[in-house]
Amino acid sequence: MIEITQDLLLGGRVHLAQPAKGHRAGTDAVLLAAAAPVRAGDVAVDVGAATGAVGLMAAAREKDACFVFVEQDPDLADLCRQNCRDNGIHGEVIVADVLDRGSRQAAGLMPESADLVLTNPPFLEEGQARISPDRGRAVAHALPAGGLDAWLKACAGLLKPKGRLVLIHRADRTAECLDISGKWLGGMELRFVHPSADKPAIRFLLRGVKGSRAPMSILPPLILNGPDGRFTPEAEALHRGEAVVL
Repeated sequence: MIEITQDLLLGGRVHLAQPAKGHRAGTDAVLLAAAAPVRAGDVAVDVGAATGAVGLMAAAREKDACFVFVEQDPDLADLCRQNCRDNGIHGEVIVADVLDRGSRQAAGLMPESADLVLTNPPFLEEGQARISPDRGRAVAHALPAGGLDAWLKACAGLLKPKGRLVLIHRADRTAECLDISGKWLGGMELRFVHPSADKPAIRFLLRGVKGSRAPMSILPPLILNGPDGRFTPEAEALHRGEAVVL
């Protein structure tokens, strides 16, 4: 039996059941949800949803969108369904392998069906680093070789023309993600995330529009912690759900 914790996000506005061990929702999920330009009537797809933290936090801001959660692990998908019920979100949870076109389509995830795609791709690929022995962490953090290209291609394929893709990734993979995403997206907005003002970036947030030819904008950095080690006012407001990132 998997041990489950009951956690609160956005100052208690979102209730999240998630495994006590393995990959757990944290600041990355908060930032990705805060960067989501979700609008009433949108079909918003959370790709690699795990227990649904990103989509649920986005839904807390705009409940009149249609949320679809895509997760390949059936156990996490079951928790995602539970979390949707507990938070009063009428979301559709799809069990599918994002990297497998046949799996996506067999599960009913059709091309050009989404107005908005949110994703936090696994950060590593086979051969890049030692993969965690914990299966949950390994699946959440690692892709097969060349998997990032396939993952982002699949996300872009889900978007309608002029649909928006928002992703968060490690800062050291910025160039790779820009190169891949630039095949389909324009009007990209890039914001780096720093643990403190005197430290290098550890993450970046990227938002783009499918088929746009607008130039890219590089936005001011987001600083998470002040000199005292505590969240900056902006980071604190983001974690309470009182601010947006992009």
